Amino acid sequence: METNTSPCPRCGAREEAAVIAAHLMTCPACGYHYRMEPRERIAYLADEGSFSEFSANLRSLNPIDLEGYEEKLSQAETKARMKDAVLTGTCTIEGRPLVLCLMSFTFMGGSMGSVVGEKISRAMLRGAEERLPVLIYATSGGARMQEGIFSLLQMAKTASAAAELDKAGAPLFVMLCDPTTGGVTASFAMLGDITLAEPGALAGFAGPRVIEGTIRATLPEGFQRAEFQLEKGFVDLIVPRKEQRQVLARLLAMHSRAASGG
Repeated sequence: METNTSPCPRCGAREEAAVIAAHLMTCPACGYHYRMEPRERIAYLADEGSFSEFSANLRSLNPIDLEGYEEKLSQAETKARMKDAVLTGTCTIEGRPLVLCLMSFTFMGGSMGSVVGEKISRAMLRGAEERLPVLIYATSGGARMQEGIFSLLQMAKTASAAAELDKAGAPLFVMLCDPTTGGVTASFAMLGDITLAEPGALAGFAGPRVIEGTIRATLPEGFQRAEFQLEKGFVDLIVPRKEQRQVLARLLAMHSRAASGG
């Protein structure tokens, strides 16, 4: 079997792709977390056979008639093997039900257009209606500017759905993955009752290079990385991938006890 063609971005180690996959897409040498696709996450998070997708047939249109956008969408569908940048459904983790949303950076950089906003809003509203916890794995470059103002409207829409979830007393858990930036960070990704992050994940609004160019100053080492955000209070807990199912099961159990008055 061929070894991984690219060295680990952190330590430079080369390893077989199958070995990296067996370690949940992390470097066996240093623990670096590679980007991961929604179906891969479902495989290690959800109880076997429990995931049931909803809102599966929604597809983006071209609301501002931007030339070439339909072609970009078609290419993204083929590359990511998804109809848009988020997958939503219900599942159980150690027998406890929840609504699960998983974003894909492979699909146009995880950008939030009308379909992404709609699917995430529907997911949170379903959680509110059924009193189910909602877990979102966020990764995005921000709003999908190919949809103009329609993409920016998704920020208010998803924030409104998060407020409805809060009114219903159902928790919102958010896992920040590398990277989570732009309009996604400025809306639902920072509205969780508990905000988790993968090690080393970049989480912020504008990227460090943009900020440095704007303020003309050197940023601190590790700026906007999960560890920096944990220190500053924007993240509650950093959870390595191998521990995520266990930690999430514990959070779901705590919520279940609280909801039942136990």
